Amino acid sequence: MGKIKKKLKKIRIHHEGTNTLLYGGIGLVLIALVLWFAVPTKIPFWIFTVVFGTVYGIVLNFYQCPIRYFGSEDTEGIVVAPADGHIVVIEEVDENEYFHERRLMISIFMSLWNVHANWFPVDGVVKSVQHFDGNFHKAWLPKASEENEHADTIITTPDGTDILCRQIAGAMARRIVTYAKPGEDCYIDEHLGFIKLGSRVDIFLLSALRYVLRWDSRQRVTKQ
Repeated sequence: MGKIKKKLKKIRIHHEGTNTLLYGGIGLVLIALVLWFAVPTKIPFWIFTVVFGTVYGIVLNFYQCPIRYFGSEDTEGIVVAPADGHIVVIEEVDENEYFHERRLMISIFMSLWNVHANWFPVDGVVKSVQHFDGNFHKAWLPKASEENEHADTIITTPDGTDILCRQIAGAMARRIVTYAKPGEDCYIDEHLGFIKLGSRVDIFLLSALRYVLRWDSRQRVTKQ
């Protein structure tokens, strides 16, 4: 499975944002036209254009969906970052929900400036997918991993190792979308899901193994 080539759809804007961007853009244009033709002074028009044009640009960036191609066909022993953002936590924790053992948790925080599409971190088979309601603490807080609304996807790699990937809603994020389906094959660089607005993704890896974190076009972890 590690050497299967994946054909990825060339998505530039994520489909989760299509309606938001389309109807939001139409609404902004209509309001701008009203301000231009109905108000004698053009000051309100220019204030509106600058402020909401900037906001629209941020939202547009948020819904970007870059094309991802992993640099090597051989993905055996490779774990890639499931999200763009900043690594805020690397620590061993007691994972008692599924594995009941010590696991290495790597947490990636996504701000409003990051792309919010999520990718499968490993090749394998989706073992289970579960969604949990919860709070909306700030995503970078340690308690967010368990107390916030989250979706858990467990993936079994070709060597039989189970990896947990957890999508976590933050203070502003109110919707988690997970595309993974139990029993389906999954591959690095295919979409796992999407989280709207500021959020976080955690990966739980075997703590008994040694990992090397490599910084390149995407964060990736190699088992040693």
